Amino acid sequence: MINSRAEGAGSRPPLVTRPLLLRFVSVIGASTSFYLLLSVVPLYAEVCGGGYAAGLATGALMLATVGGGLATPWFVARFGYRLALVAGLVLLGTPTLVLTASGSTVWITAVCVVRGLGFAFTVVAGGALTASLIPPERRGEGLALVGIVSGVPSLVALPLGVWLVGHVGYVPVCIAGAVAALAAVVSVPGLPDREPTSGRSIGVLAGFRTAALLRPAVVFSATALAAGITVTFLPLAVPSASTGVVAMALFVQSAASTVARWVAGRHGDRHGPASLVLPGLVVSAAGTLLTSLTHSPVAVVVGVALFGVGFGVTQNATLTLMYARVPASGYGTVSALWNFAYDAGMGVGAVGFGVLAGQTGYPLAFTLTAALMLTALAPAWRDRLANGSRR
Repeated sequence: MINSRAEGAGSRPPLVTRPLLLRFVSVIGASTSFYLLLSVVPLYAEVCGGGYAAGLATGALMLATVGGGLATPWFVARFGYRLALVAGLVLLGTPTLVLTASGSTVWITAVCVVRGLGFAFTVVAGGALTASLIPPERRGEGLALVGIVSGVPSLVALPLGVWLVGHVGYVPVCIAGAVAALAAVVSVPGLPDREPTSGRSIGVLAGFRTAALLRPAVVFSATALAAGITVTFLPLAVPSASTGVVAMALFVQSAASTVARWVAGRHGDRHGPASLVLPGLVVSAAGTLLTSLTHSPVAVVVGVALFGVGFGVTQNATLTLMYARVPASGYGTVSALWNFAYDAGMGVGAVGFGVLAGQTGYPLAFTLTAALMLTALAPAWRDRLANGSRR
C-alpha cells in the first residue's frame, strides 16, 4: 500500500514549470504596480479634489478595467498572449510617471482610465494563459499558488504605498509603480503566444448567458464590492490619528486573503470548490459589518481580517469552479467574466460608497454595504443546489 501511494503521488503532473515561473514575473510586476498605487491615488485625488474625487479615481480605474477586460479575449485571439501582456504592462506602468503633473480631477481620472485598460490586459490575458499552464487536476492548488505570488506583492505594496506617501511623497511612489510594471516586460518573450484552441469556443456574451458561469461571478462581485470600498475609503473613514491602524489593517487584509486562497485551493482540489462559495460570502459580509465600527482600532483590524478570509476563499472557489465548467478554449472567457465581476464590483463599490457615505457617514455606509452583499446569498445557494459538490 505504501508503494502504491508513492506511485500515485509520483504520477501527479508537475505544477511549477519554466513557463509558469516566467509568468510569475509579470504577475509580480503587474500586482506590485497596481497595489502600490491602489490606495495612494485616491489619497492624492482626495487631497486635490475631495472625497468624491477619491471614489471617482478608483471607480474610473476599475470601470476602465471592466471595459478592457471584456475586449481582451478578442485581442488575444488576434494578436496573442505576449503582445497583450506587453501592452498591459506598458499601459499600467507608464501613466504613473505623469500622475502628479496635475491635481485636476479630470487628469487623475484619465490616468486611472489608461492604467485600468493596462491592468485589464495583464489580468485577463494573463489569467487565461496561467490557467493553460496548470494541470487540470491541480487547478485549485495551482490557482492558489498564483494567488500567493500575486498576493505577496499586494500584501507588501498596499500598505507600503500609504506609508511611503507620508514619508517620501507621491512622486517617488509613482516612479516605483512605473518601474515595477515596465521591468516585467523582459519576461514576456519566453511565454507561449497563442491561446488554446481545443474544444468549443465560448464567447464573452455567451458566458454572460450561461448560468453555471454567471452565478459564481455574481457572488464574487458582491465580495469585490466591499474590497473596492475598503482599499479606497478605509484611509478616509478611520480617524486621522489612527493612520498606523489603516496600514496595519490593509496588511492584515492582504495576508488573510492570501492564506485563505491557498487553503481554499487545497481544499477545493480534494473536496470540490462549490461548497466554499457560500461560506466565503457570509464571512466577508460579517467582516464588512464589523469594519463599520470605524472608531475602534481593534474592530477595524479584526473586521478587515475577517473580510480578507472570506474574500480569499471566494476568490479561489469561484475562479476554480468557473474554469472547471468550460473546455480549455473557454479559459479566456472565464478570465474575462471573473475579472469583470472583480473590477465592476470594486468600481461600483467605490463610486457608490463615496456618494452614500456623504449622506450617511462611514459607519452606516459600511453596514449597508454588508447588507447589500448578503443579497448574493440567493445565487450562491441556487448554484450549490444546482451543482452539489461538483468541481
